[in-house]
Amino acid sequence: MVNIVPITQARINLGSIVKRVRLDKEYFVLEKDGYPVAGLIDIDEFEDFLESRNSTIKKQITKSYKEYKAGKIRPAGFLIKKLKKK
Repeated sequence: MVNIVPITQARINLGSIVKRVRLDKEYFVLEKDGYPVAGLIDIDEFEDFLESRNSTIKKQITKSYKEYKAGKIRPAGFLIKKLKKK
């Protein structure tokens, strides 16, 4: 759900708005003088967004996905055992 809030109101209610963003995964658009100037999203989604804009990470994800589709995967337990040995 996207909520549109004047920035002056957001300043007063910032704590409750952030709580709704984090817990309820709501989105907020902050307006100044009736114009949208900023958006609030959960930090996990923001990190995903930043990763999606990084070309190096995009390439790594694409490569990993191709390896997955080709069956070049191992169970997580294999990696855990390998890490414990070190």
